[in-house]
Amino acid sequence: MRYVAAYLLAVLGGNTSPSSKDIKTILGSVGIEAEAERLDKVVDELNGKDINEVMNSGLSKLASVPAGGAVAAPAAGTAVGTAPVAAEEKKEEKKEESEEGSDDDMGFGLFD
Repeated sequence: MRYVAAYLLAVLGGNTSPSSKDIKTILGSVGIEAEAERLDKVVDELNGKDINEVMNSGLSKLASVPAGGAVAAPAAGTAVGTAPVAAEEKKEEKKEESEEGSDDDMGFGLFD
């Protein structure tokens, strides 16, 4: 992922066809040592392609991926009136967990 991100940074910077050396320079500027095999694979796959077209084709592929959130149909014989009660119980459990989770920061933040 870091190689793709560095490639995209190079393209955003105006380099329409970044080389392995360009990506190594970008990664090296933040202290990341590039693995030649992975770097070459990214450059070979993206070389000569319009990055906007590559991204658009990826978005169309992601559109077909199920993202969850679908509700399963209740089983036969289950009372419909019990579903709201179960949903309220779940909401209460989530609220309790979020209050407990706020005490877990141990006095420091992620970027301190």
